[in-house]
Amino acid sequence: MDRRLRITSNNPGGNMERFSIREVIEQAIQTEKLGHKFYTTMAERFKENEGMIRLFETLAVKELLHEKAFSKLKETVGGDEPEGWEEVSQYLRAIVESEFFLGKEKSLPSLEHVKTVEDAINFAIGFEKETLLYFYTIKDMVKEKEVIDEIINEERGHIMWLNSFGKAVNSEM
Repeated sequence: MDRRLRITSNNPGGNMERFSIREVIEQAIQTEKLGHKFYTTMAERFKENEGMIRLFETLAVKELLHEKAFSKLKETVGGDEPEGWEEVSQYLRAIVESEFFLGKEKSLPSLEHVKTVEDAINFAIGFEKETLLYFYTIKDMVKEKEVIDEIINEERGHIMWLNSFGKAVNSEM
């Protein structure tokens, strides 16, 4: 059974929408799509830098693989919500709705501020960190922890690649 967003009344300021477990995984899928779009955009933006193209194209491919893994996971999870789901759901919604994660338009934030290689790397590291927070929380809520662990390990690897690349770029300046 796929539960749709429900309105709960425990928010004194008004109603708080709540994600179902399947919707949380769908958000993870959308996050990976946003990551792919970001890395593809950055590869194009910095096409004069061969290292940036390789880095961002590699990361874009990884994001597509993660999207497929989450899609498979979504097919396997049931409709039952784990214990403590209400609080977790609200926490995940706060992450998803943060301006950094999705931006004001609930899509990839404006990338106009990304003008240099350093800007691109710093933004990418920040995005990957936000994604990790989200994925760690999902991991606590699903039985298929090994799937999430694999993706988390890769996302951490992305941060390390980006950090190393950023240090190399800064040492060239």
